[in-house]
Amino acid sequence: MVPVTDVWTWPAEIGVLFGVLLFVVLLVPILAIQVRRYGAISLVRLIGAAALAIYGTALLAYTLLPLPGGDLAAWCTQHGHEGAQLRPGQIFADIRERTAGLSLGATVRDISVLQGVFNVVLFVPWGILVRRYLGWGLLASAASALAASLLIETTQLTGIFGLIPCSYRLADVDDLVTNTVGGVLGALVAPWVLRWMPGARTLTAARGVPRPVTVWRRWLGMAVDAAAYGGLSFVLSITWGLVTYLTTGLAASDTAVSWLVTSVLPWLAVFLYPLVTGAGESLGQRTVWLAVVPDGDGAGLSARARARRGLAGGALWGLLQVLADASTTFDVGVLDGAAALGFVLGVVYVVAAPFSVGKRGLSGRMAPYRLADARQPELRPSRPSR
Repeated sequence: MVPVTDVWTWPAEIGVLFGVLLFVVLLVPILAIQVRRYGAISLVRLIGAAALAIYGTALLAYTLLPLPGGDLAAWCTQHGHEGAQLRPGQIFADIRERTAGLSLGATVRDISVLQGVFNVVLFVPWGILVRRYLGWGLLASAASALAASLLIETTQLTGIFGLIPCSYRLADVDDLVTNTVGGVLGALVAPWVLRWMPGARTLTAARGVPRPVTVWRRWLGMAVDAAAYGGLSFVLSITWGLVTYLTTGLAASDTAVSWLVTSVLPWLAVFLYPLVTGAGESLGQRTVWLAVVPDGDGAGLSARARARRGLAGGALWGLLQVLADASTTFDVGVLDGAAALGFVLGVVYVVAAPFSVGKRGLSGRMAPYRLADARQPELRPSRPSR
């Protein structure tokens, strides 16, 4: 028999490990959302995002793991549950039965009591995070705890919606009640527990205030461009694979069409299109409120200046990724070094940004422009008079 302490501690270990990994994977999107929504990065709310990732992962581990393995039919025959426990208050009957004749200390330490208390405690962070971090009201926070618990119990009852041929954990209406109570308690104490965390509305109110052009904004803009290219390429690869399988019954292979869809198209969308529209800011620069302002009295960068800027900036890095994919797809040996060259160029971009005038980076030496905060009054588009 697995010790109770192990049963209750290993999901927490999983939550910390995979929650941190999840936070790292989502760090660039989280930072981009913060900058667009609040106008700047909030380190305090970044801590809240990390806590949300760790707690969410731990919650899934506590409620859905471990999964049965081996012969699932045999496992379900021996360990599966028939239906759900739908009698409210059954937990109290179980506690009375198990603790009859025990001392107060032994009663408190009994697994049935600990399980009930733990079900409440497990959802207290839910109420805290939903009410204070997400900014929901008390009733909405309570309703969200009820909905989350109902989804968990339904997932257990249906064997993860049919992936496992039985109810591999007991779905219990008392769990639904105790989880919701925990969520309500968390929502009630949230204003005091997280008083140190600024609310989203407070930060959003200062969204339009111009801020200095810092190297951190430049680096985040670069990261957004790279993440957008990689993310769009991944989504299109999955989509192309599904379309190919559904139409032909075969797995997608490396062809010229797949290369165009999964590599060239993301490059066009993420790097080329923003370069030729507006003032020529990249997607990442627009995300972090940076504007390209021509030097002198020019109304905008010329087509030639935009081309020079792109071929010395993110568009060149993206093109090298496209050529690296072409090397694999078409087996072109001369392009084998494109991926390594792209990596070196990316490092150069990162290193050059803090040492260039106005944080313009390498591309700033190839075109007559400077970077400014897009929220400066003189850069905001004027509204037509009525």
